Amino acid sequence: MTAAGPGPGPGPGAGPGAVSLAVSSSLNAFRAHKRYGTGLTIAEFKCKLELVVGSPASCMELELYGPAEELLGRLDCDEALLGSYPVTDGCRVHVIDRSGARIGEYEDVSQVQKYEMPESDYDKRPESLRAFLKQRQWGRYDEAAARRQAAEQEQRRAQEAALAAALPVGSRCQVQVPGQPCRRGTIMYVGLTDFKPGHWVGVRYDEPLGKHDGSVGGRRYFECPPKYGAFVKPQSVTAGDFPEEDYGLDEL
Repeated sequence: MTAAGPGPGPGPGAGPGAVSLAVSSSLNAFRAHKRYGTGLTIAEFKCKLELVVGSPASCMELELYGPAEELLGRLDCDEALLGSYPVTDGCRVHVIDRSGARIGEYEDVSQVQKYEMPESDYDKRPESLRAFLKQRQWGRYDEAAARRQAAEQEQRRAQEAALAAALPVGSRCQVQVPGQPCRRGTIMYVGLTDFKPGHWVGVRYDEPLGKHDGSVGGRRYFECPPKYGAFVKPQSVTAGDFPEEDYGLDEL
């Protein structure tokens, strides 16, 4: 098909008004849908397309496609009006970028150089969020709250250590974890672990209701059959005379 250019007079769609066009680009896969005035020159139209596809106006070649995706021609005269071409609602303008940019370059924000303000400069900005928080002593700048939080955390650790010390290894126990049924077993380990901070109690359940065989993260803390072992916090464990429950497994 030969390229359709502006004739001596206005073509279809010429004159004042606007048309709804789809805009595609050789540099990305998405399409935008915009309305443009038919009184724009092609040079002005290209400048508006810069904001849509990212290509420089000076490096654009424009192709016009009809609603049925048939090529209607090229918009190749910068002085001509958009309305002097056969543009109608539903047409598509395809932007061919001749700047040498790569496909997807304008979509990859990781390629954009980012400015990072030095911490010393940021501290000097009176309008920054950090200055606002410091002035009001909120968040991490609330020293009194930070001291209270540290004291409360230390108190919780001390209470947990005291509870753990009262649970002898080898004693029978009952485990009640919130949201789970009550379970019975034997205390096999009490102390610190590698997998999480704080004190933990290793329990060998009477039934295969656990998660492991006493080994977690490559370290063995105690021995038990697979699926019989579990670690729970000291506050969930009560030591005492808890005989094994009769689940009727030997009955016929």
